[in-house]
Amino acid sequence: MRCPFCSRDEDKVIETRVSKDGGEIRRRRECEGCTRRFTTYERIEESMPAVIKNDGRREPFDRNKIEHGIAAAVAKRRISREQVMQMALDVEREIGELGVPEIASRLIGERVLPKLRAIDQVSYVRFASIYRDFADVEGFARELDALRGEDTGPHAAPIVLAPDGGNPAGFAGRGVEPGNDEDTDKHAAAAAAAADPS
Repeated sequence: MRCPFCSRDEDKVIETRVSKDGGEIRRRRECEGCTRRFTTYERIEESMPAVIKNDGRREPFDRNKIEHGIAAAVAKRRISREQVMQMALDVEREIGELGVPEIASRLIGERVLPKLRAIDQVSYVRFASIYRDFADVEGFARELDALRGEDTGPHAAPIVLAPDGGNPAGFAGRGVEPGNDEDTDKHAAAAAAAADPS
């Protein structure tokens, strides 16, 4: 395996792990040239459907885009890299099992949402703001009401509506975490770009 740092072809495997479902092998390697370490994954290549973008274009399915979109939504939240990777793998597996030739990008996002909803409210709402494209404050408020009615995992602070009837507090166009509007704007924009670039 070629080292991503120095491009040398010689390395040694120092750790091997099989995923819980047995569908993937993770190998930790050390380059014999620069001694830096990197990780490789081995999995069965499945025939995945083409993804239909919002503008009608079609492109090959790419799990990395799902992973990047999730990573943007969970930025600065207490969610590990391993959790992000596992969610992306789960979505890939679910889509592969559908056996369809094509799938809309929006439907891929809808499969990510319940997984985020189960572990973190803020990350869920960040991601939902992209895929569900709330048309008004009322639509967003209905989503918050649904969240308040159930225990959906850890969250740092309640999500509330602005007293003036405007956008939800901390939801300046895209952000949702009170007191961190600028950061969450960037997270939502990054999630949108990673999941459905034009």
